[in-house]
Amino acid sequence: MRKLTLSSGKTVEVECLSCALTSGLIEPDGGVILETEYFHAHQDVAYPIEGLVILASKRHVKCLDELTDEERLDYINVMTRIREAQRRVLGIEYVYYFYNEDTTHHFHTWMVPRYDWMNEFGRSVESIRPVLLHARNHKNTIENNQRVMSAIEALKTALN
Repeated sequence: MRKLTLSSGKTVEVECLSCALTSGLIEPDGGVILETEYFHAHQDVAYPIEGLVILASKRHVKCLDELTDEERLDYINVMTRIREAQRRVLGIEYVYYFYNEDTTHHFHTWMVPRYDWMNEFGRSVESIRPVLLHARNHKNTIENNQRVMSAIEALKTALN
């Protein structure tokens, strides 16, 4: 079991956070953004950044090549729909995509929006960790969390 702290400050103990989220054992703040037969999209539960979406496989696999043909097709279609909604309803111009196979969770992709406030940390893959930590430590306010919840609702409405 792993002990994890969510952006709300709540601590949970789970074997796999992805399994807990996609199965409904843990309800992400703001709820599910989009769900298909194979994938589950939600606001990242650890970092309060508007439009930061995690697209997670419902099946516990680690690698892209473990997805079935149907899952791969669903993955790219869902990711494309989310990205289009991020641009259209949230005005997000750029997104960084991250997926790593040595994660303690299962297959998921981070869709990390780029905002002007992030520029002080750089514009490369190396800037993302400091951006996430800054969000967790300095943007976890009532006002910012309200903006994050509004972004979740706007994405849900656009996607459903």
